[in-house]
Amino acid sequence: QVKLVESGGKQVQAGDSLKLSCTKTGTFSAHATGWFRQAPGKEREFVAAVTWNGRQDYFADFVQGRFTISRDDVKNTVYLQMHRLKPDDQAVYYCATPLHTGPFPGNLLNEHEYHYWGQGTQIIVSS
Repeated sequence: QVKLVESGGKQVQAGDSLKLSCTKTGTFSAHATGWFRQAPGKEREFVAAVTWNGRQDYFADFVQGRFTISRDDVKNTVYLQMHRLKPDDQAVYYCATPLHTGPFPGNLLNEHEYHYWGQGTQIIVSS
């Protein structure tokens, strides 16, 4: 059973940097991995994704070059490094993977393509 655990969320000031981690257990095979977020009263939205081999990444338009996504398959962990955080970035951040490992033919920007989800980690950004 694949399990995802996010960590790294906390309260920060606008302009700060923060690094989130998504650690996977239950398999050592590589999945494509996505990060999503949900702010109070809003729909969950795509933030970033990385392919199973780390060769390609995708970002939401609102990221505007502030975030990077990376993976360490030795540690079975995917990271979301965030810089120049804004109050609008305040949300619960979730990581997710598709059901199958390896190359993923679907749309990594679409949350409905993902099967496994973590419980989320909260970021609070104070202005």
